[in-house]
Amino acid sequence: MTDRDVSIPMCPAVLLDRRNGIAVLTLNRPDRANALDGEMALALDAAVDSLTGDVGLRAVLLQARGRHFCAGGDIREFVESIDDLGSRIDGSIPAVHRMIHRLATLPVPVVSALNGPVAGAGIGLALCADLVLAAESMKLRGGYSAIGLTPDAGSSWLLARRAGEARAKEIFFTNEPLSARHCLQFGIVSQVLPDAELDAGARALVTALAKGATGSFARIKVLVDGASHRTLQEHLELEHRYMGEASRSADAREGVTSFAQKRAPVFGSGFR
Repeated sequence: MTDRDVSIPMCPAVLLDRRNGIAVLTLNRPDRANALDGEMALALDAAVDSLTGDVGLRAVLLQARGRHFCAGGDIREFVESIDDLGSRIDGSIPAVHRMIHRLATLPVPVVSALNGPVAGAGIGLALCADLVLAAESMKLRGGYSAIGLTPDAGSSWLLARRAGEARAKEIFFTNEPLSARHCLQFGIVSQVLPDAELDAGARALVTALAKGATGSFARIKVLVDGASHRTLQEHLELEHRYMGEASRSADAREGVTSFAQKRAPVFGSGFR
């Protein structure tokens, strides 16, 4: 992958910039609270799809412009199609779900930076990242049941996985907003930063991750994300296999050698 700026054509609401192995995805509908309409969902799907299989990719940052990270689905679209709401929603969900799964399973670290309120489908978009940074002003609100709908975009799975089933039900039942500090306390976000420091903090993190052992990160994601679906014996066998693969890699040789030489390691592209 060469250093370049890439923007998604036909949809200025989604920006994609790829540089030095880092992809930055930016939600760019600040006038609509970065709500997901049909066009934006398709553009996000195309953007994430373009990252899949990119051997030069080393880290991803998901961010948003304006005062909100993502308000969820675009209620204006719902109102416009109220007489055929089911068909409208059925038609839009596949692209959103495909994008969420692709983003969550990329074999590189994914960081989301939540600059403001998050609700509805925005919860899934925010929490499908490996590490979630939040500004002090961020608030999280379920929102679905308040308009007679149920969660999508993986939001119920991801929130239950981070905060527990009881807490997730409380959030989706009551629709009471949670502050960034409460989200940190409940394990929903990884770190809370002052608003003015969020962008610099997120970029510093993805830059550091992009210099890391990408093959190691990819294996760690598979191990951790699938741990609850394996028996202990199955997991131990996978750990054994992955440790064997990793120990034969150039990154392992570089990591051990640099540690012995008391210098910073220079990792390659891992095993992908």
